[in-house]
Amino acid sequence: MKLKFDKALSLVAIGVLSVIGTVQAAPVYEIVNIEDFDLNGTIDGTRNGYAMAVNSQDEVVGISKGKKKLSTEDIEGGIIDVEDGISDAEEITYSVLKPIEANNFTVTTSANAAEGAWKPSFYSLAGTTNPTDVDSDGELVVNSIDTFFYGLNSNGTKVGAYTGEQKTLAYEGTSTTQELWYYRDFELRAIAVKDDVEFSLLPPYTTYVREQDADTSAATVELGGSSVAADVNENNLVVGYGSTALASSSVDRVDSCITSAEDTDADNPTPLAICVQDSQYPDTNSRRYIIYQTRALVWDLNNIDDAGVPERTELPLGLTPATDSTLIYTAQALGVNSDDDVAGRSHVYRNGDTDKLYFDAAYWKKNANGEYQYNWVDMENEVTSSIAYDINDNGILVGSYRKYIGGYLRDKFFTLDTNNPEQGIVTPNDFQTTLSDLSSKPKDINNKGQVVGYVESTYDKEKPRPKVGFLFENSTSEFSNLNDLLTCGSKGYVQNTDGEWARHQVSIQDGTGEILTYNTDIQVVEANSINEDGTIVGTAFIRKPQYQTDATTGNVLVGENNLPLFELDGNGAPVTAYLPRMVILKPTSGEACTTSDTVEEVAYVRQGAASFAWLFTLPLLWLRRRVKK
Repeated sequence: MKLKFDKALSLVAIGVLSVIGTVQAAPVYEIVNIEDFDLNGTIDGTRNGYAMAVNSQDEVVGISKGKKKLSTEDIEGGIIDVEDGISDAEEITYSVLKPIEANNFTVTTSANAAEGAWKPSFYSLAGTTNPTDVDSDGELVVNSIDTFFYGLNSNGTKVGAYTGEQKTLAYEGTSTTQELWYYRDFELRAIAVKDDVEFSLLPPYTTYVREQDADTSAATVELGGSSVAADVNENNLVVGYGSTALASSSVDRVDSCITSAEDTDADNPTPLAICVQDSQYPDTNSRRYIIYQTRALVWDLNNIDDAGVPERTELPLGLTPATDSTLIYTAQALGVNSDDDVAGRSHVYRNGDTDKLYFDAAYWKKNANGEYQYNWVDMENEVTSSIAYDINDNGILVGSYRKYIGGYLRDKFFTLDTNNPEQGIVTPNDFQTTLSDLSSKPKDINNKGQVVGYVESTYDKEKPRPKVGFLFENSTSEFSNLNDLLTCGSKGYVQNTDGEWARHQVSIQDGTGEILTYNTDIQVVEANSINEDGTIVGTAFIRKPQYQTDATTGNVLVGENNLPLFELDGNGAPVTAYLPRMVILKPTSGEACTTSDTVEEVAYVRQGAASFAWLFTLPLLWLRRRVKK
């Protein structure tokens, strides 16, 4: 059953998820990147993994992130087997006084991967280095460029983004120990890889130009701008977004940097590039001081000029800003189908009312002249914002809207037939026969009308709700928790000699010499992409034990046997938590697992991957502390 958006919200019972909406016709899935009851879900030297997209050839692109806090000495000494337990990731810091160290790495995998079926491998994008590479002296190579893959097509064309390479200037200032300033030419740049050739996809605006007048000098400042490539279709049309102008509030900030750099009375004026970089970095409250007007963009990789630059088109904004407006207006293109129809969102005055400025779901289609036209996805007044993520070749758009339900802001998954937009959006039911207050977001739809995404899995009001990946069949309105469609082996179970399924038990030795055990558990928490054959990729949690750390320094504690100590509960069992890893699910002829046991609830909080954010880290050294038994 589906509900039109304007239907009244019915009360839902508080309790655990029912299996309503999961019917016998739902496909059964097997996780294919499992080896020895563990997920091949990230590359060596990183903590987390996220599968972002899969094409018709079962090729997968993703992101590995979170470099381990391991020094070269730690690795060579073998005190930590990085797959035994959960180690801290390096902390994220932003400073023009310290080197930039990358924390995000692009990866690929497939059934025929050279490293083994479905095992992720590092993909060098924009000259990046593998997080495990060492130089001639045996020291880890420092890579300063963060890279991200967000989409690919069946031709193998990949799209994403990367950060600028670290540059340095000689330091001049009050510090007696500082030798260098650190900066880069841009914060984020869209990129596409077609036939092994990289195309840097520049935004329309990268340079600030100040005209001379009676009070100020002329100046040109390279800011770099910002752009992201979010998706690519079979025609090699790339969609994303990028900077088109400097926000008026940021003009004063750049002018201040110019004035400071030109101050001849100052003993050591801050260089212009350093002042600009410091303003581009987020402060302790995650606020940036150089920000841009942003518009939805498309780049045509089949239309390259003599300089090797793909043709770029700016899509219309959902409104026409007043000439004296100082507001920041944004539009983003996030998905595209084979007809070059584009899904995304834009600021808009709802129904032309300039008192109703909203950030709403949108789609763009070409008119008879081949020019893109903006289309608003009609939303009711109660909706505070909305977004469209994808559109299939049948014109079915998928997205989510945000509104208060039962006194809480919730995100609800919707579909829209863009060939009949007058019918309005449809909100599918999830695990209830009527509209629930479970937040849900779709991420992808294939041409069969199969939608994947994530949905909350409990009805708690006052604490974070765990999320699970879902599969929705638009043709039948079937809504399934992907974990309910998995085989037992894909959930961490093993069949015993009596033919019964039980959790696989992992044994590990700790720093005291004791053998500890814990149960394997795998939970699919997000589905990001589905191809025409039904292969789904996304993120799953895998259970791992936690290391003991020093309360003061945070350093991992090790025993006399050079092995780490694990956190133990009151019963002497290892304390466990969950790590996100990329997951690949394929339809299978096997049976869905009906075995159930009690496991703790885990709240999945998405970090970086698909939100198009970037993270940077600095090297932190683990000082080993031995603990006697």
